[in-house]
Amino acid sequence: MARIVCALVWAGLALTPAAAAPPKNGASLQVCVRPDAGGLTPRSLFAQPRSFDCATPQRSWGPGDYWLLSSPVTLRPLPGEPLRVRSGSVWIRGMSLYALYADGHVASITVDQRGLTQHLQLGALIEFALPVRSAPVTRLLWHVEGAANVRGIVLGPRLLTRAEAERQTLGLAAIYAAFAGLCIALIVYNLALWKALRHRFQLAYCAMLVCLLFYAASSSAALAWLLPDIHNNQRITINYVMLAWAGAAALAFSRSFFEARIFDGWVGRLTELSAAGMAVLGLLFLLIAPVNIHVLDALFSLSFLGLIAVIAPILWRAWRRRSNYLWLFALTWSSPVAMVIVRVSSNFGLLGWSFWIDNSTVLAMSAEALLTSLAIAYRIRLLSLERDAAVRQEISTRRLADTDPLTGLLNRRAFLAQAIGRTAEQQLLVADIDHFKRINDAIGHDGGDEVLRVVSRTLRRALPAGTVIARIGGEEFAILADSRAALNPEALLASLRTAAMPYGLKVTASIGSCIGPLATEADWQQLYHQADAALFAAKHAGRDRVHWAEPSRNAA
Repeated sequence: MARIVCALVWAGLALTPAAAAPPKNGASLQVCVRPDAGGLTPRSLFAQPRSFDCATPQRSWGPGDYWLLSSPVTLRPLPGEPLRVRSGSVWIRGMSLYALYADGHVASITVDQRGLTQHLQLGALIEFALPVRSAPVTRLLWHVEGAANVRGIVLGPRLLTRAEAERQTLGLAAIYAAFAGLCIALIVYNLALWKALRHRFQLAYCAMLVCLLFYAASSSAALAWLLPDIHNNQRITINYVMLAWAGAAALAFSRSFFEARIFDGWVGRLTELSAAGMAVLGLLFLLIAPVNIHVLDALFSLSFLGLIAVIAPILWRAWRRRSNYLWLFALTWSSPVAMVIVRVSSNFGLLGWSFWIDNSTVLAMSAEALLTSLAIAYRIRLLSLERDAAVRQEISTRRLADTDPLTGLLNRRAFLAQAIGRTAEQQLLVADIDHFKRINDAIGHDGGDEVLRVVSRTLRRALPAGTVIARIGGEEFAILADSRAALNPEALLASLRTAAMPYGLKVTASIGSCIGPLATEADWQQLYHQADAALFAAKHAGRDRVHWAEPSRNAA
């Protein structure tokens, strides 16, 4: 698993820089702002460039309707090709673009929210193709209605030729396709793992990836191609919702990924409350974003600052309690934290608008998704090691519970567990070492213990595989096999006579044998009673011999 994840990581890191920078194509335009006071015409405004404010930042003007005049246009397309104007997507009610040509003609393009959606290109860039005329375009004028002016009114306007626009779109397509492919691959992979392992953090991780996948589809404007009639402001709302829910899923992932002891007390409650808050914030955007986007946008930025405030105590607690996953968690969250700081700084006007700041979420979350997959692989590796150790411990404990510590044979309890319930007829031998008390008296208890060990080894070597052997008393052994195995007790006694015993002792045994069913506890009681009686008969007849239970008794 770790190899596959590493391959995904390296693939992602290799793809991102290759697609990374949308080419510095075309020519950027500086714009100046004038509030719409009513009664103004495009032609009159083209004639009054000094009436526009070029010094005040756009976001300082607040919400409303505005005119924006570009700097002089110097870029010239190939003959017969339209010049393209691109700008960032913002929360507005509608937009009109006017182009002044050198021959004095003014062309116009007017769109509402649905029309804006139909003019979106990858990267959520609004693109207008200017009408082709023999005279070149000299200046552009925007009329923006219902601008929320959360980030600006017209963001990063730029002129491009057709080739430059296509090249930029291809570069962005590579970035978004790589991110979408990465998300889909990791979702499928982790769902498959979850089906086998059932770790809750895998579901939270998949939920986060699904939210990020929908966020990428919406923020890239790919959603506008799938739903061409959607309003642009609705698409922007989806951006907010998916990012808020991704934050909630990320906190849920953290809550279930770390050891439970990390989230004891207030840290756990704070994490759960923050995750719920992010989820509720997403719902608020769905319900009331059109009513007051300004308040929600500020709340959104503050919520992501709060996300960092939640991560800090988690990391502190993980460090204090020596979590196995601290270093991986810190590594995976480094890029999202950096992204949040940059985005929030931009949201509050501390940094100017940039295409890459606006799309930093996709890049940061690509790195986060890849590194989190490594963290998951590492977590599963540790869980596997813990499980293997637990299995080994359980086997060892069970072996100790089922095994006679002196001889290594099964004890009486384990023997009965394996014996009772067999369907076919079984052959039971009960063997008892002859004169074992005399042996203990002669060579001591340590010597007697060694005799028991030698007898046990001899039984194991002399009997066929699959035979159940147990020490069920001080010097008494039980031997059980399917009656069709036809155990040879005489050969077993011969092996015991020739076995090398401590101090050169000659050790013999007596055996009682019988055949019968062993399906129930009652069957065992009857079979053992018959074998024990046969053993007593062997002892009474002189020892060092086998005695078979009489057929009449065995049949009973």
